[in-house]
This record gives sequence, structure tokens and C-alpha cells, in this order.
Amino acid sequence: MKIDVKYVSSLDDLNAIYGDPMDLVKNKTLPKLEKHCRAFIALSPFLTLATSGADGMTDVSPRGDAPGFVAVWDDNTLVIPDRPGNKRVDSMTNIVENPNVGLLFFVPGMNETLRINGKARITDDPALLARLAVRGRAPAAGIVVQIEEAFLHCAKACIRSKLWHPDSQIERKSFPTLGKMIADQLGGLDADAADEMIEQDSRENLY
Repeated sequence: MKIDVKYVSSLDDLNAIYGDPMDLVKNKTLPKLEKHCRAFIALSPFLTLATSGADGMTDVSPRGDAPGFVAVWDDNTLVIPDRPGNKRVDSMTNIVENPNVGLLFFVPGMNETLRINGKARITDDPALLARLAVRGRAPAAGIVVQIEEAFLHCAKACIRSKLWHPDSQIERKSFPTLGKMIADQLGGLDADAADEMIEQDSRENLY
């Protein structure tokens, strides 16, 4: 069934829908970190990293480790260790082509989030990476973010989603394994072999 949809195409139309934010919201954006932002980052074990390539294609990647895994150099600079992954390097490729990034920090049990926007560069400096080592293993690279905006985001999204509520968690076995899903998507793969490869990689290459 075809549906004719009217789309918003101007800032005036957008403003007509939403109106102006309250002063508290308009004025909360900071040009650097302060004590509450620093404390939030120190407690955060998980963030999402948004990047865009030269072609404008946008990507969002999860990053996670023990709370405080993101190092704060100073009020204007963060360093995110790039732990072993799938070697697609989508985010890293985008950063080389376009330095603009957006970060969203989460703290389990806390409905508010922390948003940071800025510009990123990639470093493979051994001395810096050694300071980010875990279990004696330094990351292959680090993402250095120069902060341009930092602000706390309200709790509504997490409240509506009940993100941290135990009743919101599914029984993992009710959903196919990653190996099974990829095998179904690509065809010609053995799901059990794919799962074993994924599990081995998680055991041996976490850091």
C-alpha cells in the first residue's frame, strides 16, 4: 500500500512543529568538560561513537571497557583506546577523511547521558598507548577527541525504553547467535563454525 508522506524540508517548518526549547536546555551546552562531565566519564563503561566519511555516509560504533576507560587529558581533550575489534576500521577510516565526531556516554543504572561533539584524530604514539594498556596490552591506536561541545542529556529516552530495568532484558537464547544470523544472511557458512570462531576471538583477543 502506497502512503503519501509529507516531509519537513525547512527550519521554519521544523520550528513550527517543536517551538523553542526552554532556556535551561538552550544554555546547557559547555565548550569544555567540568567536574560533572569528568565524573560521568569516569563512571562510564560504554559509549557510542558517531562518525561520517568523505562521502557523507554516517556510522555509529559501540565502544566499551571498564568504567573510566576513556582517558581525560584535560578539560578539552579525551582519548578513547581502540581495543581489538573486527578490523573493519569503519570509524577510523571516517575520522581520517572527516574529523567531526559525536560521542554518547552511558552509565548503567543512570537514565541521563552525556553528549560530546568535537573533532578527532588517530594516534599510534607508543608512549601514549602504553598508558592505556590493559592486561599488559596496549591498544593498536587511540582516538584523540578535541571537545567543542559537552552537555548532559535528559533521562526521557532511557525512562521510556526502561533500558536498565531487569524486566526489559530478553532471554538471550530466545534470539539466534551471531554466527547463526551471519550464516543466514550471507549463505554458504556453517553457523556452528562461525560461532566457534567468534567465541574464540572474544576469549583470545579481548585486549
